[in-house]
Amino acid sequence: MFISTTEFIPGRTYTALGLVRGSTIQSKHIGSDIGQGFKSMVGGELKSYTDMLNKARDLATQRMIEQAAALGANAIVSVRFATSAVMNGAAEVMAYGTAVKVN
Repeated sequence: MFISTTEFIPGRTYTALGLVRGSTIQSKHIGSDIGQGFKSMVGGELKSYTDMLNKARDLATQRMIEQAAALGANAIVSVRFATSAVMNGAAEVMAYGTAVKVN
């Protein structure tokens, strides 16, 4: 599946099939949360949070791809990511774009 953040695929024509999206809600582990709290006092990357969000983006992207494939798409254009807090300690990561059939 070809995925692009641009609206157009240079030199190609396609038919738009519709909006596709994938999402996941991830929560922090209490053990890592305590460790990351200490880390935030001294500064630096919060590695376990970075890993958690990378996994969440990958899962959301995979779910978006599955939805596009179900529509018969072979590409997704105008892909975007969004995050939002759903409750204290949990965040939603969403991937969305336009499923297309490249001719």
